[in-house]
Amino acid sequence: MALDIVLITGMSGSGKSVALHALEDAGYYCVDNLPPELLLQFVALQQSQAAGRVAIAVDVRSATSLPLVPQQLGALRSQGVRIRPLFLDATTDTLVRRYSETRRRHPLSSADITDRQRALVQAIELERELLSDLRDQAHVLDTSLMRTAQLQSYVKDLLSVPASHLTLVFESFAFKRGIPVDADFVFDVRMLPNPHYEPALRPLTGKDAPVAAFLAGHEAVEHMAAHIEQFLGHWLEPLARDHRSYVTVAIGCTGGQHRSVYLVERLAAHFGTRWVTLKRHRELDNNPSAQTFTPTAAVGALAPADPAPATGPG
Repeated sequence: MALDIVLITGMSGSGKSVALHALEDAGYYCVDNLPPELLLQFVALQQSQAAGRVAIAVDVRSATSLPLVPQQLGALRSQGVRIRPLFLDATTDTLVRRYSETRRRHPLSSADITDRQRALVQAIELERELLSDLRDQAHVLDTSLMRTAQLQSYVKDLLSVPASHLTLVFESFAFKRGIPVDADFVFDVRMLPNPHYEPALRPLTGKDAPVAAFLAGHEAVEHMAAHIEQFLGHWLEPLARDHRSYVTVAIGCTGGQHRSVYLVERLAAHFGTRWVTLKRHRELDNNPSAQTFTPTAAVGALAPADPAPATGPG
């Protein structure tokens, strides 16, 4: 059996331990904070034991040896090892809030700085710089607005598809809650007719037939869908030839409830006949009854849930 490795990297506090636990539940043999100096030896050991699926977390705690990782990944791929790098990211404001809630110290925080807030922001900025090469080579997952169960589900979905195929991830979102930092392409559809202003459609979503019928009846919506399909149809083949594993296409409207959701559903259906596709609806998936993960979520400490997403114009 060929060895299939998931390499999890990312920002401290972004949910790497939550992702690793999700993979462990899915049957992966998981190792947290493996020093990069031991990566090649560890992989060789797993190959000798005929291991199938392995997940390895590498982070900034091994800062001095992180530059070794890109070269090591290249060497492993040349040996036929399948490697899927996954980088978990979040906005600086989100990371600061998570650390502030738990009072944990960032691994790169300087004890010489008395202003804890400033020390934390500086540590996060330094971490981004140290991890930039790994981020460039990985599929990026923005966890800023994700809850624990949501992140676990997304990770399992991403890794359920064949490693050798280009996977399209279509994601709806609300501009008022920020643009996903993991998006490769972002399309703004806020200029399209808005079902929010139709009282009968306001409580529904873009998944519901009445909303879909309303939007499909507008020429501007048809033009937008056709233009996005044409653009992606032209560039997906070159991206696949460039050995891209994932491409994230984010569609944004005001509230992430109607227009962006409808177009994500439509585009995923259209491209699903040719490519492997996954769908995310950031605001709809953000279940208000769930809890938000924090840097200590791996040991069961969870912060109170974020407020439910607003249901304003969608």
